[in-house]
Amino acid sequence: MNYPHVPPVAEIAGHFRNSLTQATRNESPYTHWKLREVLPESVCTGILTLPIAPPLLGHTDGTRGTYNDQRTFLNPALRAKYPTCEALAAALQEPATAKLLARTCDIDVEGAYVRIEYMQDLDGSWLEPHHDIPEKLFSMVIYLFVGPDSHDWGTDIYDSEKRWVSRSSGEFNSGTIFVPGENTWHGFEPRKIDGVRRLMEINYVRPNWRRREQLAFPDQPVTAN
Repeated sequence: MNYPHVPPVAEIAGHFRNSLTQATRNESPYTHWKLREVLPESVCTGILTLPIAPPLLGHTDGTRGTYNDQRTFLNPALRAKYPTCEALAAALQEPATAKLLARTCDIDVEGAYVRIEYMQDLDGSWLEPHHDIPEKLFSMVIYLFVGPDSHDWGTDIYDSEKRWVSRSSGEFNSGTIFVPGENTWHGFEPRKIDGVRRLMEINYVRPNWRRREQLAFPDQPVTAN
């Protein structure tokens, strides 16, 4: 028996689009959308059971770019090895998915590329307040962590002056989407991580994205037609 079950791509894509259509839009401190039940449960299980050990980084410097060689992206090599990665990436590549994201976020996705990162933060990891670069057309985080303290592991949100405003709930299989801009400050304040803080970041990125090894389909741009 193959475990976990991997749903058909169309089912994963339909589940995600249904979650997106029911997302709650918020305008403060910047426009963002909150989603629930983002992925089918079996897809969450497939990601969480990937035989990929969390990187042992110790106390980090508040950025992810300083350890690029230890990051995990759902690129062609990972897609070929793990069926869940292949199915999830294909669902996000679907034109109907791209079209709905374009309409929801008011962005032009034609010619963009799917980028999916699987992150496993250990104690000592943190992220300084930052806003994503404009090469990311949209940014989405899906929370996949569990544990007695995981309710406190959500993303920290800041205003345009980088003053702390709120913290995402981090509810399992919930997500947040925003369109990167100069005021979209977010991070992860230093705090105890007792376990593994697992989450995914999903982007559509512009064609000029330099690190092609991070892309799910580096030779296949997204189309919404």
